Amino acid sequence: MTGRGGRVTDAAGGPARHVPVLAREVQDTLSPQPGGRYLDGTFGAGGYTRAILGAAPDLRVLALDRDPEAIAAGQALVAEMQGRLVLEQARFGDLDAVAERLGFTPLDGVVLDIGVSSMQLDDAERGFSFRFDGPLDMRMEKAGDSAADLVNQMEEGPLADLIYQYGEERRSRAIARAILAARKEQPITTTKRLADIVSSVVRQSPDGIHPATRTFQALRIAVNDELGELERALEAAERALRPGGRLVVVTFHSLEDRIVKRFLTERAGREAAPSRHAPAVATQEPTFTLVNRRPLTAQHDELAANPRARSAKLRAAERTLAPAPEAAPPGGPKKKGR
Repeated sequence: MTGRGGRVTDAAGGPARHVPVLAREVQDTLSPQPGGRYLDGTFGAGGYTRAILGAAPDLRVLALDRDPEAIAAGQALVAEMQGRLVLEQARFGDLDAVAERLGFTPLDGVVLDIGVSSMQLDDAERGFSFRFDGPLDMRMEKAGDSAADLVNQMEEGPLADLIYQYGEERRSRAIARAILAARKEQPITTTKRLADIVSSVVRQSPDGIHPATRTFQALRIAVNDELGELERALEAAERALRPGGRLVVVTFHSLEDRIVKRFLTERAGREAAPSRHAPAVATQEPTFTLVNRRPLTAQHDELAANPRARSAKLRAAERTLAPAPEAAPPGGPKKKGR
C-alpha cells in the first residue's frame, strides 16, 4: 500500500517511520516567503508544516487533515506557533472554501502529500495495513463505509473492477471470486483474513511485494475516494492561489502521478498524451507554468535513510494571471476488471 511516506513493500510489510518525504525538495520548490500564507493539505505528523513555519517568523500556515487523530496530535504545534498555525479537520478537495472561510486567501503556496500516512499504517486498529492484524477499516475520517463493508457487500463484478482499477491488480477477478466464497462462510472483518484470502489466489511476486498489497491499496483508495479528492484538490488550489503562488504535489504511485501530471500539463497549455477515456479539452489560457518539467525524486542520502522515499515524485507549478476555468463534468467510463 503506497501512500504518504510509503513505498509499496515498506508501507505494507516493513517498519513505518514518521519521516516527511522529499522535505528539502518541497521546501526549496515551495520557497516560503516572509509574510506569506501557505496551506498544507495533508498535515499528518506535521513535518512539512513545521518546515514551512520555520522559513520565516511572520508567515502563516493553514493545515488540513481528514483524520481526527492527526488534528488532535497537532494541537501542541498549534499552541507552540502562537497564532501562526491554524489546523482544521477537512478534506483537501475543499481547501479553497476552507482557506476563504478562515481568511487565508489568496494563498502563496499549497503543498499536498498524497495517500496514507505512516501514523495510520502504524496503528493496527485503523486497518490500513496487513503488517498487523486488526479490523478491516481504512477510513481516514472514521466515518462512512469501511473496507469491510465493501468486501462483504459488493457484487463480484464491481468488486473485481474496483480492485483492477485502483489496485492495477491483474488477478482481480480471481480475488473477487475468492472473497465472495470466503464471506459465505463468515464475514471478512480483519486485515489478516483478507490478506490470507488474497494470498490463496495470488502468488508472491519476484520483487517481494506481498500478494495482497494491490488489493489493500484499491480498497483504501475506494473507501476514501482518494483519486476524486486529488482531482478536486488540484482544481481548488488553482482557484485559491494568487498569481505567482506555487502548487507542490508529492505522489507515491502511478495512479496519483498520472492525475497530477495530466492536470499540470493541460493547465500549463502543453499538449498532454491523449486519453481514450476523456473527451478532448478545448485550448485555454494557461493557468500554471511548470516549475520542473520532470518530477523530482529522492536523492541517495534520503533513500538510504528512508526507503519509503523510493517511489515518491514531486511535481510543481506556478500560478499565472489567467482565471481558473469552470469545473469540468465527471470523466469517462471506468476500466473493467480482468
